[in-house]
Amino acid sequence: MFDSILLRSFVTVAQEGSFTRAATRLHLTQSAVSAHLRRLEEQAGSPLVTRTTRALSLTPNGEVLLGYARAILALNRDAHERLHRSAASGIVRIGLSEDFAQPRVMKRLHAFGLRHPSLALDLTIGIPGTLLHAMDRGELDFVMGGRCHDDRPGRALWREPLVWTAASWLTIDPALPLPLAVFPEPCPYREAALAALAHAGLDYRIAVVGPSSGGVHAAVQAGLGVTPMPKSRVDHTLAVVQDTAGLPALPDVEFALFGAASPAPLVDELCEAARRDWG
Repeated sequence: MFDSILLRSFVTVAQEGSFTRAATRLHLTQSAVSAHLRRLEEQAGSPLVTRTTRALSLTPNGEVLLGYARAILALNRDAHERLHRSAASGIVRIGLSEDFAQPRVMKRLHAFGLRHPSLALDLTIGIPGTLLHAMDRGELDFVMGGRCHDDRPGRALWREPLVWTAASWLTIDPALPLPLAVFPEPCPYREAALAALAHAGLDYRIAVVGPSSGGVHAAVQAGLGVTPMPKSRVDHTLAVVQDTAGLPALPDVEFALFGAASPAPLVDELCEAARRDWG
C-alpha cells in the first residue's frame, strides 16, 4: 500500500521538476519532501527520480508510478467529495478575471457541477476591479483575479512580473506620448501602468480601451499601442518591451482568490487548476 501523503509529494515534484518548488507549493521543507521521496522509493523497491546539478527526471518506474499516483489521489478526492456531497447545494456565484477564463478551469467547473447536481454555478467573466466591486455588493460569492496594489484579504495563488508588451516590430519614440492599449477602469494593470508613467514623468495617451483581453491583444499586435500584461500571458505574437526603451518598471501581479464564501471543495479545485496552468 502506498501512502497518499508520499504520493502527493511525488506528483508535485514531478509537476514542478524541482524539490525546492515542490516544497514551496506543499508548504513543507525541502528536506521533508526529499524524505517523502526516499520513503516512497523504499515502498516501490526502486528509484523513482534521477537528479543532476541542473535537472530532475523520472526513471521508467517513476513514469509508471506517476500515472497510478495521479489516479489514486483523484479517487481519494472523489471519495471525499461524494461523502460530503449533501453539503454542496444552492447557488455559487463565481467571478473570474479573463486571466483565469481558460479551458482547464472551465472543465473543472463543468466536472464539479456534474458531481454536485444540486449546486448551481453562476459564472461572470470580467475585469478584476469590476468583479471585486460586484462581490462587495453581494452579487458574487468569490472572485479569482490579479492585483498589483490592494490590501484586500485573499488566498494568494502565485506572483509574477507585470511587463510592458508591444508588437515585436514596434519602435517606441520617446519624443511622442506613449500610446496605451488598456482595459476600462477599474483595472489593476491599467492603474499600475499609469502610476508608473506618472512617477517617471513620462507623457502618454490612451489610444485603445478594450473590455476584453482579445480586443486589447489584437490592438497591441497591430501596433496601435503598448499594454501592461502579466509575463505569462505574453505569447509568440507579442514581445516584452526591453529596458532600453526607457519605460518605467512595473510591479508584480499577485493572483489570488477573494471571498471564498462557497463550498471548500470547489475553491480547492479551482485553485489547484489555476496553479497547474499558470503558477
